[in-house]
Amino acid sequence: MTTLTEKLSQQLKNNLNEPLIKDENLGVWFTGRDLQADVDQLRAAFTANKLGYGDQLLVCLPNSAVFPVINQAAWELGIIVHPISPTTPIAELRVDWHERHYAGILLAPALAAELTEAPFVASTLNLHTVAKLPFLVDSQQLAGRLVSSSRRPQENDLGLILNTSGTTGKPKRVGLTHAMLVSAAQNDISSNHMTAADVAMINMPMFHINAQVMSTLSTRLAGGKILVTPKFSASKFWQQVKDNGVTWVSVVPTIITFLLLNDNANQVYRANAADIHLRYVRSSSFALPEDKLRAFQDNFDTLVIEGYGMTEAASQCTINPFDAPKIGSAGKPFGTELSILVDGEFTTEANVLGEIVIKGDHVITQYMDPNPDSFKAGWFLTGDLGYLDEDGYLFVKGRSKEIISRGGEKVAPAAVENVLNELDFIEQLSVIGMPDDLYGEEVTAVVISTTPGLNEAAQRQQLFDYAQEHLAKYETPTRVEFVREFPRNMTGKVLRPQLREQLLTVGAAK
Repeated sequence: MTTLTEKLSQQLKNNLNEPLIKDENLGVWFTGRDLQADVDQLRAAFTANKLGYGDQLLVCLPNSAVFPVINQAAWELGIIVHPISPTTPIAELRVDWHERHYAGILLAPALAAELTEAPFVASTLNLHTVAKLPFLVDSQQLAGRLVSSSRRPQENDLGLILNTSGTTGKPKRVGLTHAMLVSAAQNDISSNHMTAADVAMINMPMFHINAQVMSTLSTRLAGGKILVTPKFSASKFWQQVKDNGVTWVSVVPTIITFLLLNDNANQVYRANAADIHLRYVRSSSFALPEDKLRAFQDNFDTLVIEGYGMTEAASQCTINPFDAPKIGSAGKPFGTELSILVDGEFTTEANVLGEIVIKGDHVITQYMDPNPDSFKAGWFLTGDLGYLDEDGYLFVKGRSKEIISRGGEKVAPAAVENVLNELDFIEQLSVIGMPDDLYGEEVTAVVISTTPGLNEAAQRQQLFDYAQEHLAKYETPTRVEFVREFPRNMTGKVLRPQLREQLLTVGAAK
């Protein structure tokens, strides 16, 4: 067993009769015994279908208490888990299956019903944490195997694959080892003061690093309890916190804004404030405006701690000290080496703006697919711009890359463009992020039409309809603008920052 699997197994053994994880959608707390039974059944199913060491398992499910047991069962056998968005279109699932050669896939019944062709062979698992869980295997890939591999994972074997958007349009795959996951989780536990008395609430997507490590794995290794919600609901948030004794929750600034604006949320909080014991909320993904941070702390008597992290670091890189937070900063490095890259040189001098670079035992040194430009002299180049102040606090000022950050989701413009360019009224298209008070950025499709000035309303609606059918929800543009030409450089590449400024200027003039 690795340190990771040993610690997870021990947590269940130590709490066989204690409630550990609740699925809010089901309204049920699961004990260590329930969770161990699900781990055992999943392991048996994997083994019976010849899955074992080194195999990749695709997971396409909505938030559920089944995620932790899938991970544990797979990791104990050396299987690598790759969770993806449950809104992934079926066509994309088929492409992923054939390109990546997954040995198996766990997915929602509605999606499983559409994957009936060869080589898919389906069965259904009945677990405590989910009543009916379709399990599909690749009969062609596994046909030659007599039994599953008897090898067991080592510390430096991969345990988790997560997608992070790249500017080329195809997601970059981040491979995280057992050792990296434990290291990142231990950093989270120490810096966020997690204990066995904590109850963490998950309302962010469980195919993301934040929910996977910051909330789920860290809490399990700290010995705490977990509440899994289907998704964030402002009107239900405070009732969920009160009813389940939630002590901390990881959020994005969008969630904080919704809680401030939602009348029902405010009424529920005021009616139950005496019975709410939320120690803090941890905010990340993009900077929280100071007025909203102060308003949240004042209105809800709850500390807001801002941090900075990424998939490539298996979780968090910096965190504001609880006893000395600086509003507007992402805090100080914790368990991570951090520097600023300027003109090819690394510096930690104060107030020098450049690219944020990191390294550590929880930070990748390569992507699963070649991407050498992301690394330099042992450092990972984040693509984010920032500086350190005189006290060593990090201030993130933007991104040097083109990724759009919408409410914590990362959207690759080229991926969206590749899909929308199928519309025949589009002569040219550029997808950019425009400022959004709630979500940080709004996915905006900027179109040069084949019929400039005509039928814009109909074309806008056609684009919205097509996007909803062919893109994941978070990738779908919420705004469409029509222009006559794009700003370009000498090689003809669209200058996205200038296009963004152009639209902002036009908007300000209206």
